[in-house]
Amino acid sequence: MRLILLGPPGAGKGTQSERLVEAHGIVQLSTGDMLRAAVAAGTPVGLKAKDLMARGELVPDAVVVQIVADRIEEPDARSGFILDGFPRTLAQAEALEAMLEQKGLKLDSVIELSVDENALVERVERRAREAAAAGKPTRSDDAPDVVRKRIADYKAVTAQLKPFYSERGLFAVVDGMAPIEQVTGAIDDILSRVGAQAA
Repeated sequence: MRLILLGPPGAGKGTQSERLVEAHGIVQLSTGDMLRAAVAAGTPVGLKAKDLMARGELVPDAVVVQIVADRIEEPDARSGFILDGFPRTLAQAEALEAMLEQKGLKLDSVIELSVDENALVERVERRAREAAAAGKPTRSDDAPDVVRKRIADYKAVTAQLKPFYSERGLFAVVDGMAPIEQVTGAIDDILSRVGAQAA
C-alpha cells in the first residue's frame, strides 16, 4: 500500500496517517524527518543535503527524491508507505513517479482531505482559545492570517498535483470536515476499491 495523503494544515492528515499506519502495517514518511535522519546518519545524499542547508540553499528535488528512494528501501517500508509533505510540485511528482518505476513500484492512491476554509480557520481559532483558557501556550501558526496563508500555499500545490494524479486515475477526495471515524471509513473504502482492482 503506497499512498500520498494531501490536505491543508489542520485537515487531520496526522490523525488519519496514524490510523493507516496501525491498520495496514505501513510507515509514514515525512520528508522533513527523512532529511534530518539522512543528515544525522551521514549518508552520501545526507551529507550533500547538509552542505546545501548550511549554505542556506533549498535542497533540490533530485536530492529529496534520492532520500525518499533510499528510505523506501529500508525493511520497515517494504509493506508500503504514506508520503507526507511530498511531492509539492509537478516536477517532484514526475521525479517520484520515475524513481518508483525504476524500482518496479507504483502509487496505489493519492487522497486529499478537503476542508472548508472558513470552518478550518474557526477550528484553529477555537483550538487557540481553548489552549489560552487552559493556560497553555498558543501556537504561532494558529493565527487566522497565518492559517489562511498556509491554506493558499497548499491550494497552489494541489493545483499542480490534482490534474497529474487524476489523469493516472489515482486522485480521490474525502471530506476532511466529517467526524474522524467517517473520514477513516471513507479512506478505507477507497483503499478497498484499489485493492479489488489490483487483485
